[in-house]
Amino acid sequence: MVSFVGRGYAISLLTRLKWPEGKMKLPPDVTFHTEQRLMVWRPHGIVDEKMVNQITTFIGSTEATSKTPFNRFTDTTLLDAIDLSFDYIFHVALYRRMSSAGHPKVKSAFLVKWGKSDHQAKLHALLTKRSSLDVRLFEELGAAAQWLNVPAEVLQPTGR
Repeated sequence: MVSFVGRGYAISLLTRLKWPEGKMKLPPDVTFHTEQRLMVWRPHGIVDEKMVNQITTFIGSTEATSKTPFNRFTDTTLLDAIDLSFDYIFHVALYRRMSSAGHPKVKSAFLVKWGKSDHQAKLHALLTKRSSLDVRLFEELGAAAQWLNVPAEVLQPTGR
């Protein structure tokens, strides 16, 4: 395992976990739609470094063992707050740029409430620009579904 360390925190760069495709242990608030090759993350409460480390490690591990690339959808509309510093977001985006280099392009759609969660998502999108991650922000679920080329029903929240 290699680590990228900065300002007192570390982001694990797992090069390989032995997760057979289709038998992944999903983090909380994550669903994976195999047919659409789509990971959906619906964090709720307060997003902090621990939560982002968990999802970033999961994505990196899944990318390392997956035979085909997959797109992502993050629904930030259930969040109460985001507790992430500029430095942390910068380092995560840098890690994602480095770990996705040389991989096929993938789409990452963020459903945001403007003024609440859009600043951090905009920063991530800006810092991953011109990489194999195509990050875009959406206010409307239907527009995100169209861009991801999936039925809107796939992105709809299910009962808690």
